[in-house]
Amino acid sequence: MKLALVTASLLLATSVSAQDTETAVEETVETKAAAFTIDTPIADLMADERAKAVVDKHIPGIEAHPAYEQIKGFSLPMVQPFSEGAITDEMLAAIAADLAELG
Repeated sequence: MKLALVTASLLLATSVSAQDTETAVEETVETKAAAFTIDTPIADLMADERAKAVVDKHIPGIEAHPAYEQIKGFSLPMVQPFSEGAITDEMLAAIAADLAELG
């Protein structure tokens, strides 16, 4: 009898734990999407399908740029001064607005 009660308790605890874990993962995914800004590293933006679409809309082909491997750890505003005018303040504002809409 004691073994049955212990087993039932463990099964219930495991079930609740799995539900809590699933809920936490869903909340993390939603929080991550909502947290995308122009200050997010470029690699993180490009790793998310929706954020990537935003960046590609305003800066098409950024992943194909010869310096991508060097800049992917930086944010867009950090890269802007080195872009020789290719990334403008207006582009950053538009990207920021579009990323905000993802949340």
